[in-house]
Amino acid sequence: MRQKGYYGSFGGQYVPELLMPALSELEQGYHDIACTDDFQNELFDLYNHYSGRPTPVYKARRLSEQTGGAQLLLKREDLNHTGSHKLNNCLGQALLTKKMKKPKVIAETGAGQHGVATATVAALMGLDCTIYMGEEDMRRQELNVFRMRLLGARVEPVTSGSRTLKDATTEAMRAWITSVADTQYILGSVVGPHPFPLMVRDFQSVIGREAREQIKEFGIDQPDVIVACVGGGSNAMGIFHPFRDTDVRLIGVEAGGYGTQPGENAASIQYGRDGVFHGKRSLFIQDQLGQIVPAHSVAAGLDYPGVGPEHAYYAESKRAEYVTVTDDQAIEAFRLLSCTEGIIPALESSHAVAYALKLAPKMSQEQSILINLSGRGDKDTKTLQKQEAEYE
Repeated sequence: MRQKGYYGSFGGQYVPELLMPALSELEQGYHDIACTDDFQNELFDLYNHYSGRPTPVYKARRLSEQTGGAQLLLKREDLNHTGSHKLNNCLGQALLTKKMKKPKVIAETGAGQHGVATATVAALMGLDCTIYMGEEDMRRQELNVFRMRLLGARVEPVTSGSRTLKDATTEAMRAWITSVADTQYILGSVVGPHPFPLMVRDFQSVIGREAREQIKEFGIDQPDVIVACVGGGSNAMGIFHPFRDTDVRLIGVEAGGYGTQPGENAASIQYGRDGVFHGKRSLFIQDQLGQIVPAHSVAAGLDYPGVGPEHAYYAESKRAEYVTVTDDQAIEAFRLLSCTEGIIPALESSHAVAYALKLAPKMSQEQSILINLSGRGDKDTKTLQKQEAEYE
């Protein structure tokens, strides 16, 4: 990061003037409160006794045998309380909100996992909670909508645009502008204006820090490759960042959807270009006039037309590689991991599994691939049931 809030030329704060005091207050609070030993001790007590950390690293022996190549290791974020890595960040941001004496939180959600995690921590800490969610995502993730309401949150349907994560994020930012005095916005990924990408990355980095120690249990000093799915990119940045100064090969897997044209995928690094949206400069899928194009992925959590600015920088500087996996390949990996290891992964994570399955046969059995299994797939069974019904 060459200057505050920037990663190379990406990042920054491109927001209405009305939001600048709130961002400054949040940045100050993060440095003065969240970076202290007292805060970190309280947060790690919640990680250990509420969230269930550390999540294990598991050697997927049967899946590895099928590829005949590198050992496949899974970082089991699906075993985190609420079923995904999203809780790591939500616990951190909600605890900070409480310390900053704000009584309300709002959030956006796509797959519903961030919404469930936000509703969970709001219930835990006695905060009023509103979640913005696109109508299309509410239809795809009906179970998670029910879970959020059970936890006491209001779920506000967003009916504009493609009615997915992009539009929910826009609506949440609009709502925050009118309520900054008593409300904190718990952003769900390494996106948005500074300090959100920095703050979310730091809270999610617990994944990579744990993995660096746990991998030694397998007689490995460090994995040869780390693979993680990338929408906005919070789970990927969480496991990449603690390995950034090593020679481990880092691979982010974007949603290739069903085609390479705008609107057929959610691969912002592969098919996007430089632009400004949702308060940051990064890479976005755009049309010829520079308008943001609705993204597509079978995984609702990857269905976002942009990527976090630090990922854009990693791609530009070649510290990480970014590839794509199609909807069909992700679904095939979803089924294979379920049948071989008894682990039903989220469709988002299935993109990472699918690419690891392509890569492993090209590597030796002495080498290893660490896959960040960012969430569990209970929420996606309805999508799979519908696809199977259409196939029959």
